[in-house]
Amino acid sequence: MEKKEGKFGFTNYAEIWNGRLAMIGFVTALIVEMNTGHGVLAQFGLM
Repeated sequence: MEKKEGKFGFTNYAEIWNGRLAMIGFVTALIVEMNTGHGVLAQFGLM
């Protein structure tokens, strides 16, 4: 019997997508900071 892995919770599938989205967010934050001269927290008015 084959074991099917779900797509929610701490599975390899979910962790791979979490890592990919985190990398995209980090690069986006760097690009925004380079273009505006303000960090992400300053953009949101937290600093």
